[in-house]
Amino acid sequence: MDQPLMNCRYCADIAKANGVDPLGTAAKTDHWLITEMKQPWSGSLVENPQVKPLIPLFKKLIFRRGILIRPIAIATDHDYSQTGWTRVLYYHRPSSQFAQYAKQEFLIPETEGLNFTMALLKSLLKQPNNLKHYHQYQQDTTDIRELLVCTHTQVDLACGRYGTPIYRQLKRDYGHHPQSLRVWQATHFGGHQFAPTLLDLPTGQFWGHLDPAILPSLIERQGDVSSLRPYYRGWSGLQKFEQMAEGEIWKREGWAWLDYPKSGRTTQKGLKGIKQFLYPLLRLIPFQLLQMWLEQWPQEADWVEVHLQFALPKTTQISRYQVRLAAKGRVKTAVKSAAKANESMPLQEQWQYEVTQVVQCDP
Repeated sequence: MDQPLMNCRYCADIAKANGVDPLGTAAKTDHWLITEMKQPWSGSLVENPQVKPLIPLFKKLIFRRGILIRPIAIATDHDYSQTGWTRVLYYHRPSSQFAQYAKQEFLIPETEGLNFTMALLKSLLKQPNNLKHYHQYQQDTTDIRELLVCTHTQVDLACGRYGTPIYRQLKRDYGHHPQSLRVWQATHFGGHQFAPTLLDLPTGQFWGHLDPAILPSLIERQGDVSSLRPYYRGWSGLQKFEQMAEGEIWKREGWAWLDYPKSGRTTQKGLKGIKQFLYPLLRLIPFQLLQMWLEQWPQEADWVEVHLQFALPKTTQISRYQVRLAAKGRVKTAVKSAAKANESMPLQEQWQYEVTQVVQCDP
């Protein structure tokens, strides 16, 4: 049931009170570029001197090449960072069907940070670059798990209000073994209505509305995964509706599911009016960004059919699930917190979906 929450200041409170399902809100990503950056952070990182010169390259990658690359800044940390050096974490999708992002980490002289990042982006564009010069700075950290908690107050107050305490608890309880796990404060990576939010790499899982009580299960990957379902925003290797299906299969398969190379695609949507004719025609256009947009559009589909396929680790045997989702109504939510106390927040309706059928197909 919708709640008025007239005196609420944070969008995360409204989303949680009105029962907005976080699953399906992870940002689909092929490449992550994560760079240490000293705080304080501005509201818009594009104005930062470390970022601004890179914007033309990011635009070419995303809008011309259809490469889904997402930059994130992480705060320098007295336990992990080194004076005079800049850490850059680069993750990429290793194949169309995968379980974890492939990782490279570089510790670059601070004066060379911008030049290195520019060389890396140019290499993705297949432009002339001097990336080989920086191979000497690569670190052997492929086995380290990285937890990023959004504390970017300048983008939305909810991230500072709710993200900071969760970050401090995670750092206190789990951040003292940097050879296996590190905990970082991060800039905005979407979904502040679900603050506190967390990105878990290299798996690429997104979490939201985090509660201190569920952190041991999430971090140690133990216990019944169904108890974590209300906090799961989805896997960034998939699109919106595919994430919803993947969340259901994860509950059925358990923690082992994280190790299964997997992929998914939305095969059908139940649309209304002219949309039911336009959608299949537009899908024929061979442009990745348009395809990505179509997976999100329209959100008011009556039903959706998703196919997921996966392989057991160290085998070539492919298994498949066919999942059907159906709209179950709409709830109101705020996507931005109020800047001042008692300031009103515009509400918008968000469609909610439920899994109505799961069929496991024979290999």
